[in-house]
Amino acid sequence: MKDIKRILLITCGTLCVIVGVLGILLPVVPTTPFLLLAAFCYARSSEPFYTWLVSNRWFGQYIRNYREGKGIPLKQKILTIVLLWLTIGYAALFVVPLWWVKLILLGIAGGVTLHLIRTKTFKPEGENPLKLPEYNIPEEPV
Repeated sequence: MKDIKRILLITCGTLCVIVGVLGILLPVVPTTPFLLLAAFCYARSSEPFYTWLVSNRWFGQYIRNYREGKGIPLKQKILTIVLLWLTIGYAALFVVPLWWVKLILLGIAGGVTLHLIRTKTFKPEGENPLKLPEYNIPEEPV
């Protein structure tokens, strides 16, 4: 039974990585949720796959920062929220005819937006957000 569970988790993780990578190329497909789900699946089924995913040069650092509670970079938050509202807004206004489905879509967009806003914003160590110069002023003797 453990082998079946392990195989299913590895399969699910691999499918999530594929869809996540497609999300990098296709603006409508989300990347982050699929990569985080892949990390979840791999962490519970295969140490080599998990290590490969979190050490990947394209999205490994991003996944590690999120999983370690360091947060999401501000640029990524803004881009995600803008694309989220553009795609769901378009679907709600022009694609979906049922009013209650439109409300569900807008509710999902609102919930995801709230989650992203409440998620900690990642700031790389040593980054000065105001970009002000630092001066070393010697103290004068009293």
